[in-house]
Amino acid sequence: MGKKVKEDKKAPPEDVFDTILVESRQAATVVLMLNSPEEDVQSKACEAIYKFVAKCDENKKTLLDLDSIDPLLRLVQGEDKTVRRNACMALGVMCAHPDVRKLLRKRDDSIAAFVNLLQPEEDTVVHEFSTLALSYLATEFSTKVSIFENNGIEPLVKCLSSTDPDVQKNAIEALAQMLLDYQTRGAVREYEGLQPMLDLLKSEYAIIQKLSLLSLDRASQDAENRASLRELEAISHLINFLAHPEWNDLHVMAVMVLSNLLEDVESLEQVKETGGLKRLVAIITDQPPVEEESKGGKADKKAGSRAGKKSAKGEAKKVIEEKDEQSPGGNSIIPTLPDVKMSAARAIARSARNVENRKILHEQEAEKMLIHLLSHESVDVQSAAAQALGIMCENLISRDSIREWEGLAPLIRLLNSESGDVKESVTLALANLTTANSTNCNEMMNLNGLDPLIQLLADSREEAVANTASVLTNLAQEEVLRIECLNRAVVSSLIDPLKTSNTNVQSKAALALAAFVCDADARTELRVSGGVEPLIVLLHSGNDEVRRNTSWAITVCGVDEPTATEICKLGGLEVLQQIQMSSTRRSPFTDAALERLLDSNLSAKYALSGHLGSGNLIEDGFFDAGQLKPGSKFLSLEDFCKQEMNDKRPTLLINSKQEKVEVKESPPPPPSSEPDSETDPQQSPGHGNRRLSWKSILKKKPSPPPRQEDNDALKADSSKTSVSGKSSRTGRETKSRTKAQREREEKQKEEEIQAQLAKEAEAQAAEENKPFTTPEDPALYKYMEDVMDKIQPLPTTRLQVVALAEYVAEKMGGAIAKGQVTNFSWELALSQIKFELKSNVVPIGKIKAGIHVHRALLFKTLADRIAVGCSLTRGEYNRAWNEVMLPEEDEVAGAARYPPKPYIVDLIHKPGKLLPVNTPEAVSYQKL
Repeated sequence: MGKKVKEDKKAPPEDVFDTILVESRQAATVVLMLNSPEEDVQSKACEAIYKFVAKCDENKKTLLDLDSIDPLLRLVQGEDKTVRRNACMALGVMCAHPDVRKLLRKRDDSIAAFVNLLQPEEDTVVHEFSTLALSYLATEFSTKVSIFENNGIEPLVKCLSSTDPDVQKNAIEALAQMLLDYQTRGAVREYEGLQPMLDLLKSEYAIIQKLSLLSLDRASQDAENRASLRELEAISHLINFLAHPEWNDLHVMAVMVLSNLLEDVESLEQVKETGGLKRLVAIITDQPPVEEESKGGKADKKAGSRAGKKSAKGEAKKVIEEKDEQSPGGNSIIPTLPDVKMSAARAIARSARNVENRKILHEQEAEKMLIHLLSHESVDVQSAAAQALGIMCENLISRDSIREWEGLAPLIRLLNSESGDVKESVTLALANLTTANSTNCNEMMNLNGLDPLIQLLADSREEAVANTASVLTNLAQEEVLRIECLNRAVVSSLIDPLKTSNTNVQSKAALALAAFVCDADARTELRVSGGVEPLIVLLHSGNDEVRRNTSWAITVCGVDEPTATEICKLGGLEVLQQIQMSSTRRSPFTDAALERLLDSNLSAKYALSGHLGSGNLIEDGFFDAGQLKPGSKFLSLEDFCKQEMNDKRPTLLINSKQEKVEVKESPPPPPSSEPDSETDPQQSPGHGNRRLSWKSILKKKPSPPPRQEDNDALKADSSKTSVSGKSSRTGRETKSRTKAQREREEKQKEEEIQAQLAKEAEAQAAEENKPFTTPEDPALYKYMEDVMDKIQPLPTTRLQVVALAEYVAEKMGGAIAKGQVTNFSWELALSQIKFELKSNVVPIGKIKAGIHVHRALLFKTLADRIAVGCSLTRGEYNRAWNEVMLPEEDEVAGAARYPPKPYIVDLIHKPGKLLPVNTPEAVSYQKL
């Protein structure tokens, strides 16, 4: 046996702490361990925190309250890789909590720390959780700026090429958030980040594909990025992506990216050359491309020839793409989702907003695809397709093409859809289709599209109503279609849209109304249906377009006198006057409306302006109510006739119609219930008679009660005498008998009074409901006959003017010497006429003593009847004069002819004398 050797055991150094294993169940203890100087302790503490915070959000909040963020942030920037990795994992997961992100934004070095962790020498796990933290932090705009300033875009772009899918996912998500800032879009392009995004479309993971499409969508909103994507053939990548039915849940986002790219004309040109647009149309419409059916594999050969011109790397890439193109094969005809079809239609609509793009899309027959989508069962697809067609129709050629490809029929059919979006889009398309295209308008009638259109005017969708009004405006340009619409009561249907609060509807409805009321029957329908009042209300609108279109409608409506009178009666004249005084609301349309209104209502024009030109012919029904103050309401003739007689100047009436005599004698049916109809033999057979009968009824109302009291008093007296004259017994019998009789008589008389009052009320109602008749003027009718028999045959206009002036002066009291006008007793005679007529309205023919204002009006009235052109101007203090244009008196045949000169016609002092304008004598005649 060998000798045992004694082992030499060394004792541990006295200054070294013995290793201790600690088991902690409190998070606070682990947070304290983060401050340990030992890296192993720090690493284990970070790992424990990572596992703890990954469980739920409450744990993240717990550690935040324990002030663990600052120690972890310090360890992230440490030198030990393991500690740095574990701290990054814990902090990256904790960034999911908003309060953690809020605290990190306050730490200036937090973003820089995470960006530094993206260096290539760092571990993949560090890349994963640092990009995760940045993706969370990038949701705030202020953090986006901080990441950009700390040069975080370049390392994020490099992480897109990582082999780890988690790193790719977090990096692309962070970039998707960063691309909301315009600065990042340019930086991504500078660091060549667009190509890696396109490469991620082929990822095995759907979330990476989705985030990649989201990033491309935001990046492609920049014009320079779109140019770079064209160079990278991004459109082909996206169309290939759409050809894979297994990715159909991401096709909508792919179409959104395509929508951005197709905004540029260059992109459409590229798609046109490569045949990509036809492939897109084939995918969206679930039909094989026409070229592939007819030409076989020519497209593939062309693709191969283009690929052969590229570098070896590009060739290999192209081969892979061609394999991807060929791989779907027959599967490309698998129906795409409705959302994809809707997005594709919207993409075409967005691209078609550019004029050049519309031309290219039309060359590629994009309208056919949209017409095909109109038959889809999804209302969203129908709405998007109709909207795209509406935008395409802004191109004149497309309007004819859509008709030729039978696109009008499905559009008209969709007018009956229950979807408001569909009706709005379809009416927009029809509005553009019928603009300046009479063939499409007639085709709409042939396809029975008028009835559903007019019914849509009562729809609850306001924009659909506005578009429908635009369609009807276009149809009204064709006379046949306008008549067809009028037969379907389109005017009354347009009244309700005028009453809406939507200014667009109001504007379009007013314009449509203006297009239809150019016919007299349509204007009558408008008045009867109560459509004039809403137009007057719209004049108060603060919207310029509404006010402009309403003014145009009033301009058209004011052509005939009844409608113009109705507009004035409802206050339209006052509103237009107020607009004239405004510098912001006034426009040429309001000026035209006011001028047309006054030309159709000469009474209002003369009251407002005090002047009637030679083209303003006075007709029956004209009246002169005096100068109207600005802003005051202009009353109608009926209103003046209803006024009580007063001491103001009379209203001079022009009415030479004699047919009213027969009409006046024949209407006994309405006033048949009148028991008493007193007539004054001195009254004219016009309105004065109606006013007297009204007053006689009012006077007879209080008469029955006094008669009843008188009878009662007489009976009381007779009863007293009977009682005093007979014995007490017979007196008591008589008293009892008279009481019963008195009660019966009183009851009977009360019934008689009630019956009489009922009759009087019926008579008053009949009088009120009686249609208004204009007071007649037989004397004026006689003047007309005399003038036409004696003055009209005179050979020259000058002789006619002189003879007519003498005739007017003779009928109005003869010549008046200068300075004697004030002594000419015309006021008393006029007051007597007013008293006889019991009215302020005085027919001009009844005036036998008149001065300037009366004679000038009569002269203008008679001159207009014999076609002698003259004007009528109102002056001050009852002055008025007529101006005529006459040639020189001594013109010789064959001599030089000069323009006619203006003259004032003297009707007062020397009737028939012609006073040259602006001469002292003419000025003296015009002024007091």
